[in-house]
Amino acid sequence: MPDLFGRSLSRRDLAAHAGSLSAYGGVRLYTLSDGTERGVRMLEFRTGTGLRFTVALDRAMDIVEVEHKGRSIGWHSPAGLRHPGLHETEGEQGLAFARSFTGFLVTCGLDHILGPEEVQADSYNYPGKRTVRHVLHGRLTTIPARLTGYGERWEGDRCILWAEGIVRQSAVFGENLHLHRRIEADLGGDEIRLIDRVVNEGFLRTPHMFFYHVNLGHPVLEEGSRYLAPIRDVVWAAHAARYRDQRVGYRTAPAPTLDFVEQVWQHEMAADRAGEVPVALVNDRLGLGIEVATRKDQLPCAYQWQNFQAGSYALGIEPSTHHVLGDNAARERGEMIWLGPQEARDYQARFRVLDGRDAIAAAESRIKAIAAQPDDDFPEPSGRFLPLRSTTEDRTTEEVPS
Repeated sequence: MPDLFGRSLSRRDLAAHAGSLSAYGGVRLYTLSDGTERGVRMLEFRTGTGLRFTVALDRAMDIVEVEHKGRSIGWHSPAGLRHPGLHETEGEQGLAFARSFTGFLVTCGLDHILGPEEVQADSYNYPGKRTVRHVLHGRLTTIPARLTGYGERWEGDRCILWAEGIVRQSAVFGENLHLHRRIEADLGGDEIRLIDRVVNEGFLRTPHMFFYHVNLGHPVLEEGSRYLAPIRDVVWAAHAARYRDQRVGYRTAPAPTLDFVEQVWQHEMAADRAGEVPVALVNDRLGLGIEVATRKDQLPCAYQWQNFQAGSYALGIEPSTHHVLGDNAARERGEMIWLGPQEARDYQARFRVLDGRDAIAAAESRIKAIAAQPDDDFPEPSGRFLPLRSTTEDRTTEEVPS
């Protein structure tokens, strides 16, 4: 039963108290109509507990706004939402991604992640296309989805809010990858569930890379907010040459800072007995946090993005299929995921609001029980990039049934 207003209420109870479920929560479709976001279709989810989030259908069904009881959790960048028709994917030497970079979730892929890079295109069997020049974090995030359904579904006394859609990243003489996305939340719940399947709908052997760029902003992020994770090893730091120069380690956030240069870490995470890796950002002063849980066998690598620049203040939790070494390195190390015709790969993520000090303490205890993260704010990066399983060894890759 939904837990609302201090008690558990059945479907009949809720119906008796109001003429429409929308009094408590639900999913609503609307279209933005001004500025650079004009024409962008949105879904708004409300669970009745104070959890409200929006999904940008015209940006790969990414989750944009997340708030709880009026407190913002998702990051709002200066770029804001931008209609995909205004976006130049190949612009600015592959860095035009930053012109549309905003929101709680930015999905990166489907055939490339990380920085702009040129790679071989032999698998596409077209003499006129010897290489592919990839842009920052791939092309997925500015592709509109085809909405296949949304609404509210009752299963007994449980009400599930849901939406489904398909995002097609396709080209002649190139990739034909489809992202099948489902987003769920329970009426009376404080958790968002993401269920993704990436399918090679073509007949060419196609590379696949993927990660979730989960971006958190103020007020869940402020001076003193803590990063909690089951870290076995700090593998890499982009800022290793100036490791202590900004006096910001990996554990605790500073206030917004002038002239801050972004810091990126890669951590080797441990998983719990169910194979999940929970990572959280918590604000003890507000009694507010967010926990991101993914599966180690699906997203074995993990980055932490610290962008504490005033005006663009954010922290990113970033589970990934591949190391930060990049696309060519994944190929050279034999770690690229290659999807054959009609093969698919599945991903799940859960985003859970930590409301109150007890919820934060329980999450911290749960994470520490998996692995105790380093006490040192500046642990020395080990440089140990553990081998990743190839696609043929990965049980989450399978052929789509005909």
